[in-house]
Amino acid sequence: MEKELTGKGVGVAVLDTGIYPHMDFDSRIWAFQDFVNHRTVPYDDCGHGTHVMGILGGSGKASKGKCRGIAPGCGMIALKVLDEKGNGSQETVIRALDWIQEHRETYKIRIVNISVGTTERYGHERLIQAVEEAWDSGLVVVAAAGNQGPGQGSITAPGSSRKIITVGSSDMLVQNQGISGRGPTRECVSKPDIVAPGNEILSCSNKTGAFPYIRKSGTSMSTPRVSGGIALLLEKDPSYTNLEIKKRLKKTARNLGYPHNVQGWGLFVPERFLFL
Repeated sequence: MEKELTGKGVGVAVLDTGIYPHMDFDSRIWAFQDFVNHRTVPYDDCGHGTHVMGILGGSGKASKGKCRGIAPGCGMIALKVLDEKGNGSQETVIRALDWIQEHRETYKIRIVNISVGTTERYGHERLIQAVEEAWDSGLVVVAAAGNQGPGQGSITAPGSSRKIITVGSSDMLVQNQGISGRGPTRECVSKPDIVAPGNEILSCSNKTGAFPYIRKSGTSMSTPRVSGGIALLLEKDPSYTNLEIKKRLKKTARNLGYPHNVQGWGLFVPERFLFL
C-alpha cells in the first residue's frame, strides 16, 4: 500500500507486527508491507507494532495531546515481520531490510527501528550482517537491547551488533524490573549504547474505543523514543550521518551512575540531544 507522502520529510521504517490505522497516525502511513501474511491493507493482529509506532510518531489526536509521540511529523513505513504472537524469523527480517534498501529513496527512509530480537546465542550471523550492511549504506539503525536481563551477555540480536545503536530501558535496569538486556556481547562489545524509559508506556492500541491506548513495557518501548528523537534531529538538519548521530547520542546522554554494560552512555534526553 502506498500513499501520498505527507509530513516533514523523514521516513522511519519499523520492523514489527504491523500497524493499525490509528487516528494518531493521520495520513502518515507512507507504506505498508506484509512479509508474514502478504496482505496489502495496513493491520496489526498483535498490537506491538502499533504501540511502537505511537511512541515514535503518534500525533496524540485521539487523546487531545496526552499521548503524543516523539516525532509526530515523521513518515511511517510499517514492515510486518512478526505474526499475531510476536514471533518471526531472521529470514523475514532480512527480507524486510532488503526491501528497505530497494525503496529507501521512494519513502525518504533515514531510520530503521527494530524493536524485536532473537535470544539464540548462535545462528544469527546473517541477521547481524544484514543490519550492518544497512548501517554501512548510511541508514540509522536502532534496535532494542531485549528483555532477557539482568544477567551479563543478555543483549539480543540484532542489538548485539557493534555498529548499530542499541537501546535499553532506563527504568528496567535494576531490582524487580531489571529485565533490560546488558552486555558484554559474545564479541566482548559493551552494550547497550543508550537507555530510555520503557516501563508502563502509554501509547496507541490496535483496538477501537473511547480511549484507544494501552500500556506496554520493555526495551521495545524504549527504542522508538530514541528513533523519534533522531527523526526530529534529521528534520532540523538532514545532513547528519549515522556516525555523527551516534557521537551526538554519546555526547548528550545523562550518566545514571550504572556500569557501561548496563546503561551504555546513559539516559537519552531528547532536549539535550536536539539542542545542546
